[in-house]
Amino acid sequence: MEKGAAALVMSNPVLIEVTRGPLVESFHRGALVVSTPDGMPVVAVGDVARPVFPRSAIKAMQCLPLIETGAADYYGYSDAEIALACASHTGTPRHAELAAKMLAEAGLSEPALGCGAHMPLGSSAQKALIRSGREPSQLHNNCSGKHAGMLATARHLGEPIEGYWKPDHPVQQRVHSILCELTGLALNRDVMGFDGCSLPNWAMPLGTMARLFARFVTKTGMGPDRRRAVDRVLSSCWAEPELVAGPGRADTVVMRKLPGRIFMKTGAEGVYAGGFPELGLGFALKIDDGTTRASAGAVVALIERVIPEAQGLMERRTIKTWRGMEAGTIRAAAPLERVLDELQAAVKVMV
Repeated sequence: MEKGAAALVMSNPVLIEVTRGPLVESFHRGALVVSTPDGMPVVAVGDVARPVFPRSAIKAMQCLPLIETGAADYYGYSDAEIALACASHTGTPRHAELAAKMLAEAGLSEPALGCGAHMPLGSSAQKALIRSGREPSQLHNNCSGKHAGMLATARHLGEPIEGYWKPDHPVQQRVHSILCELTGLALNRDVMGFDGCSLPNWAMPLGTMARLFARFVTKTGMGPDRRRAVDRVLSSCWAEPELVAGPGRADTVVMRKLPGRIFMKTGAEGVYAGGFPELGLGFALKIDDGTTRASAGAVVALIERVIPEAQGLMERRTIKTWRGMEAGTIRAAAPLERVLDELQAAVKVMV
């Protein structure tokens, strides 16, 4: 490991511990921040100024042009299609079939997608596909709904379908413009990378990401058209949480039980972001080693502190043997517990 990389990893505290028996076997460093719409951090731990790629956490923002251009209404998209356009789905038959329907409404089919094919993320969907003897298609890609929505937008506006995923295409330029406007950052090519589905993705500080989500769930500083589009995204995801993720996934479970109280979205490489509309707060976290078990553990611990009714929504995060015995736990480490104590105290003053 290069010296710079080593210093970067060591700069953040341990947020999540993985135990086995009485001992801590593994641990995950990271950073977390909770912010108001004006960018004022309520609590923060770790380096929240370092730019990180939000990855799929910003799909709700990438969905806004689908609504604002009139494409969603033109093609008759319902809550289900909008939710899928914001999704990192598990590739169930419903997910894949709905993505195909979105494309068909726009006069397109699976080959038009540019996201690439992979096996469904959900284990049940994987097993079903294998039993069927079929190969995975781009419809099973967890980002197929987002891509279908982008293709529908291009078709509605009479733009080229080819290369819709490239940074210079009008589809991506609209997304870039929205992100710049909502974050207040230039988001130039020096912070641009490509997501796993080949779309451009722009790195931003965690503090900015938390502010972005606080502004999003409160619609702070937005004109009437943007507010209506955001309202539609939020209401669709709360109406169809199974489409946003899938069975047993944290996004689905929490938003199904607490619609209107929290919007949340995972991103690859240990990213999680979301917001609490009632409190006017947004949050963002990043696990340094990119481990999903750690980011999911941290976000569930965060939500349970902010919304008492969230206690017990997710199964206790345990490490089990192949016989089903509990061997250990995935738990919040002391630095995360301390910052969550501070957050809990701050929230009590707000409500």
